[in-house]
Amino acid sequence: MRKLTPFEEWVIVNKGTERPNTGKYNLHSEPGTYTCKRCGSPLFKSEHKFESSCGWPSFDDEIEGAIKRVPDADGQRVEILCSNCDGHLGHVFEGEYLTDKNLRHCVNSVSMDFEGDEVKNPKTAIFASGCFWGTQFYFLRWKGVISCDVGYIGGTVDNPTYKEVCTGTTGHAEAVKVVYDSDRVSFESLTKLFFETHDPSQVDRQGPDIGTQYRTEIFYMDEKQKEEAILLIAQLKAKGYEVVTKLTPAENLTFWKAEEYHQDYYEKTAGLPYCHIYKKKF
Repeated sequence: MRKLTPFEEWVIVNKGTERPNTGKYNLHSEPGTYTCKRCGSPLFKSEHKFESSCGWPSFDDEIEGAIKRVPDADGQRVEILCSNCDGHLGHVFEGEYLTDKNLRHCVNSVSMDFEGDEVKNPKTAIFASGCFWGTQFYFLRWKGVISCDVGYIGGTVDNPTYKEVCTGTTGHAEAVKVVYDSDRVSFESLTKLFFETHDPSQVDRQGPDIGTQYRTEIFYMDEKQKEEAILLIAQLKAKGYEVVTKLTPAENLTFWKAEEYHQDYYEKTAGLPYCHIYKKKF
């Protein structure tokens, strides 16, 4: 069994419920398999998932034998559990006529992991836009994103710790490394999300977070990424936005993955970004 965070344990063991529209799989649409967070057993296929607008991931079918149904403690609903480990998933509803199968498994994102199908053309992008918790929050929820790790890049110390980076003496930026399916999402789309979820006019800070590690910077993988970033910056400036975002080649730079407790931070703590708010700019 996988070791759970306190919030994961509250939901999976103690039958809690995450807040609506906060889970990373609510609007998730990648091809693959959703598995139990605690034991790893397959639960749902991506073709079972549909948009119900309820605020939680919804599935109108399950992998055979994966789900156990039990009467809920409230005497009105039907709880669904992982049939292998009895981990709490959510509830199941019938009679809503949302799909032809007339069934909705309403599942907490935090109760699941996801294993994506093999991607033919994966590519990488690295962005820094302040506290990497908030940056990761948005990228993990973007269509076509396979994975998004938080870490450090652009400094002078090998394998830095969070404590070292926070001193501002290592030269690193808090950043995210995004691996994406280039057949489903473009670098342009990801870069627009980057600019629309932080304030690129702030130098060495983002909201209440101050320091060089919170700078706005794109570490481009090739000249095409650089050219696309330059074009988007020009478009923002033409709209009247101030942009101080640096463009730095990622070649010869190492992205150091941050400590595990920083990965998927808001999913683990049931929080929301405090200095990253989406604002349409393009």
